[in-house]
Amino acid sequence: MEKILVEVSARHIHLSRKDMDILFGEGSELHPIKDLSQPGQYASDEKVKLVGPKSTSTVRVLGPLRKETQVELSLTDARTLGVKAMIRESGDLEGTTGGLKLVGPCGELDLEKGVIAAKRHIHMTPADAANYGVGNGDIVAVKVVTDGRTTVFGDTVIRVSESYSLAMHIDTDEANAAGIAGTAAGEIVNI
Repeated sequence: MEKILVEVSARHIHLSRKDMDILFGEGSELHPIKDLSQPGQYASDEKVKLVGPKSTSTVRVLGPLRKETQVELSLTDARTLGVKAMIRESGDLEGTTGGLKLVGPCGELDLEKGVIAAKRHIHMTPADAANYGVGNGDIVAVKVVTDGRTTVFGDTVIRVSESYSLAMHIDTDEANAAGIAGTAAGEIVNI
């Protein structure tokens, strides 16, 4: 079976239009600096300061804007800031916690929900899903062979859309546990 690109997703934030206006000024726009592997997604020049009960951190804003603001952290990032990050799929914010103050160049706001540790996942087109024999929402295990730290990532959710490009996303804690720096190759070993 063909290997899957495994990418490391560092801490970042997705902003709603309303929160973008508060933090960066009414009608402000994101300024893309780097395209990401998923079509239409990009890292912007804009950054937001996260102020937690224990510490602060600065994160890059990813675009485009979304319906709701969401902060994606590793569990280590969350503990360092002093907040709880629930493991969730991106966009699944119901019942999540907040606890962070977001500070931008033009304003600040208290985030009441939306702090998550993104559930590891694989983006696939329908053709990719057919090739691998999986469907949207399926849970698989993915083996990543690295020098001295080969790891099998269980509980990996399949996300299927025509707008996706084939890639698995893990956070920095997961990457560090497997000895991955940058990218790696993974193989689905359990369906």
